[in-house]
Amino acid sequence: MPILSYLTTTHFDHGAIKMLAPELKRLGVSRPLLVTDKGVRGAGLLDRVLATLPEGMAPPVFDGTPGNPTERATLEALALYRAEGCDGVVCLGGGSSMDLGKSVALLAVSGEPLARFDPLKGGAKHIRGVAPVICLPTTSGTGSEVSVGVVIVLDDGRKLTIANPMLIPKVAICDPELTLGLPPLMTAATGMDAITHCIEAFLAPSVNPPADGVALDGLYRGWRHIERAVAHGEDRDARWQMMMASTEGALAFIKGLGAVHSMSHAVGRREDLRAHHGTLNALILPTVLRFNAAACADKYVRLRQAMGLDAGADLADAVAARNAAIGLPSGLAALGVTREMIPELVPYALADLAHFGTPVKPTAEQYAQLYEQAL
Repeated sequence: MPILSYLTTTHFDHGAIKMLAPELKRLGVSRPLLVTDKGVRGAGLLDRVLATLPEGMAPPVFDGTPGNPTERATLEALALYRAEGCDGVVCLGGGSSMDLGKSVALLAVSGEPLARFDPLKGGAKHIRGVAPVICLPTTSGTGSEVSVGVVIVLDDGRKLTIANPMLIPKVAICDPELTLGLPPLMTAATGMDAITHCIEAFLAPSVNPPADGVALDGLYRGWRHIERAVAHGEDRDARWQMMMASTEGALAFIKGLGAVHSMSHAVGRREDLRAHHGTLNALILPTVLRFNAAACADKYVRLRQAMGLDAGADLADAVAARNAAIGLPSGLAALGVTREMIPELVPYALADLAHFGTPVKPTAEQYAQLYEQAL
């Protein structure tokens, strides 16, 4: 039986950051921890958000979020949260800052360690509560501002996905103006992340027609506007459309994700590569689309329609061409992934939560072949 849950309060439009102060007041949060990264601070976005807060409210700021959020950084932020007597979390940034901030909010109420919340090991029973979270995305990709999950690299090397409805932020403030200065390559990578979410959510075999509709609408918007957003970063409509595609992608993947994400998580956990999650998804997506084609023929018809492709178009080729058009590399080798790494990557892909939502579950041998093809 499908569970249809769309419970996030979302303020969505240019200038929406003005809603931060009233939402903090409504939630009763007087001492939030603001979680961000140094790039967001350096771009002046932190100052813009702080300027909207009431006089006298000076929240402590953790800006040490790494490119792929880690357990180590999460615990550093948690220590600051506790030391400053915080009662909520405001996340400002891309998916990394939002996932790290949501993890802090989880640990602040439910306690450490993160590993005990693994949903594949009955982790839900340990979640006693989550501190109030407000998310302000500064990229259009992950959709973590409305999602049920977080993805964190644990100290033991695993990239763990924790999924639970209690992790849905209390409020999402989606202001496309915060993305106007995003560089072209980051716009491309995060935009393809959103598109991958829409596609994988739609292909997930669980039954949730409303989520399917949201996924197809997000894909429609993202596919039509990503090139314009990359080429013309100040285009306010293109930025609005890409942020909506990102938000819709995360609303849709309550259905689940798939092998693209299980493979990208396995690579993303490696600190030596420092590979961007959205870029990984973009480069792996064509390979997995070919792998799923026979089992998803009917759904591929609807994907082509949403993307405005001809009836006989090859989806994988279309994605690869779009990657090239927006300046992304053609394969994982460009990110430092080597053939010798594949045997180490496969077990992590098989154990990833997304593996269990894919329409066709690859075997270990098939995962190895998929990585080989994606190089």
